[in-house]
Amino acid sequence: MKRRKRTEILIQGDGRLAKNLAAGIAEKYECREITAPEQGMVMVKMRESAKNSLFYIGEVLITVVKVEVAGKIGTGLLVGMDEQRAMHLAIIDAAYKAQLPETAEWEPQLLEEEQQISIAKAQQQAELFETKVSFETMEV
Repeated sequence: MKRRKRTEILIQGDGRLAKNLAAGIAEKYECREITAPEQGMVMVKMRESAKNSLFYIGEVLITVVKVEVAGKIGTGLLVGMDEQRAMHLAIIDAAYKAQLPETAEWEPQLLEEEQQISIAKAQQQAELFETKVSFETMEV
């Protein structure tokens, strides 16, 4: 599984999976904090479709942290103020970079979490469609 997809699953999920995976690594390996969790702002780029040009739509608050596990540096970066989840993401990222044996067992759990996220999104979409007004049936 690619890093981007894995990170999206861990961020969009409920957080327990990231916490459990990171805890398993922290129990067996030394996790050294390189950069403490800190908040910052980043500019968000958008592409304007008519002219196909880039522009900055605004700023967003992020939390970023770096850790070292088994000689590899992992980064945890997410939108908002969630230092614990950023730390979990950094530990998981470092574990994948170090190719630790535990990471081979994580893919089924990540795929299951992705399925749960899809179900929750579909349910939320269905709830939104229930509130949709049909103007075609309204009398004039």
